[in-house]
Amino acid sequence: MALTATPARAHGSMQSPVSRVLACYQEGPEHPTSPACRAAVAAGGTQAFYDWNGVRLANAGGRSRQLIPDGKLCSAGADEFKGLDLARDDWPATPMSSGRFTFSYKATAPHKGTFALYITKDGYDPGKPLKWSDLEAQPFATATNPPLSGGSYTFTGNVPQRTGRQLIYSIWQRSDSPEAFYTCSDVVFGGGKQSGPAPTASAPSDAQLAAGAAKSSMKDMPGMRPAANAPAPDGSASPVRDQALAETGSSSLTVALGIGGAAAVAVGCGVVLTGARRKAVGRNRS
Repeated sequence: MALTATPARAHGSMQSPVSRVLACYQEGPEHPTSPACRAAVAAGGTQAFYDWNGVRLANAGGRSRQLIPDGKLCSAGADEFKGLDLARDDWPATPMSSGRFTFSYKATAPHKGTFALYITKDGYDPGKPLKWSDLEAQPFATATNPPLSGGSYTFTGNVPQRTGRQLIYSIWQRSDSPEAFYTCSDVVFGGGKQSGPAPTASAPSDAQLAAGAAKSSMKDMPGMRPAANAPAPDGSASPVRDQALAETGSSSLTVALGIGGAAAVAVGCGVVLTGARRKAVGRNRS
């Protein structure tokens, strides 16, 4: 009998600059405080924000531009996340300036892959649906297999000169699977035409993420079970211990299940063999 481990599937979202989905989760999916997040909940419901790490395409395979239609970049074309596509100029945003910046990406399951970050062009209008042509053709920052620490990938990049409200779009394309993940992070540079004051975006803490995990539909994912994978008191995330296993498509949980299954098979075989021996002894005595 062949024993196979269930592959661990990667999930995550941009922490810094914080993505729309995480910023609204931080406000509270049931009662968000900003007008944009309230509108997003009204458009698509609360589940999208409990599933903050699931904006993805299972079979992207490097074909994101071909598969995700204009106007649906922030949701990756998924109806559950359609609230993230609302064209507004008041999304909670992160203050930004040009130059070197350290990006942080929260990962609930680590995997090998490449991050590519794109920024909107000069003249971007946040009041219109986001199109691929609104983004620069080439990423301004890329990172392949960046280091993972405290449950987050971190890498640096040089942010181009911009003014006013802009958007940073991330694609995390796995190299061990065709699956890819997407985020929209609203940022505000100094100068230029400002659309008026907007809430400053904040990322949720590990404790806040763990508190909402029970309502996530991503329960089969490492890092989404509060009882087993809640953040440690020092703020580190327990899924990090499974990094090496997750990179090969398994986790300590699936390995443990495999070991348990093997043990059960061994016990069953032992019972069958014992029964066969007893029958043989009985025939010989007769």
